[in-house]
Amino acid sequence: MSSQPKIVLYQIGRGPQAPSLTPFAVKLETFLRMARIPYTNQHGRKRSPKGKFPWMIYNGKIISDSQFCIDFLNQNLNIDLNSHLNPEQRAIARAFQKMAEENLYWCLVLCRWVYDNKDWLHRVVCLPKLLIWVVGRNVKSQTNGHGIGRHGYEEMLQIMETDLRAISSYLGDKQFLFGDKPCEADAAIFGQLSQFRWHMPGTKGEQLVSETFANLRAYCERMKNAFWPDWEECITDNGKRKATK
Repeated sequence: MSSQPKIVLYQIGRGPQAPSLTPFAVKLETFLRMARIPYTNQHGRKRSPKGKFPWMIYNGKIISDSQFCIDFLNQNLNIDLNSHLNPEQRAIARAFQKMAEENLYWCLVLCRWVYDNKDWLHRVVCLPKLLIWVVGRNVKSQTNGHGIGRHGYEEMLQIMETDLRAISSYLGDKQFLFGDKPCEADAAIFGQLSQFRWHMPGTKGEQLVSETFANLRAYCERMKNAFWPDWEECITDNGKRKATK
């Protein structure tokens, strides 16, 4: 019998109301739980060689980027959370994942660091105002390069709402993206939605996920209940306590 691989997941630490402030850490850790892969967390500021979070070490091998980590685990552990999907559904899953991670995500970071969430980051996450300002400048520069940052605030909100509406419309009354059984893309979509649901208080994004598109709120709760039974141990509860995991 082959020995269990040693997997160490490196991430920036726990968040106030969701397990991480980065949707990509929530994505990767949710995938590990969905695939029932044992792992240990290493919380801190140690970045991958690519300068990214999250990343992992698998039996001594460094893998950077959440999706490359998932692809590596799929290949090396013979995992396929999409085995119940046909080719058309796999294509749709990838399209929705890329929309969420390459378009909707930039709306999220603009709201968080440039427009709406800066006071919350200071009061609750306890980030220094100078750091928030510096990161905000970097985010604005990055999003200008992406293109989405060149739009006005209301136009950016329109893009956000259109993306969230698309996810909501496709999800409908299904339990997960493609029915009663979750797939790999569910981890990615949940990662992004978790930030709007729990880490964007008082913003348009929170209102859209928690009220306008009520099925997205219910979806977040289903994913949380299914794969995060220890959720309360993995959050800092608005800085009132330390996460224990």
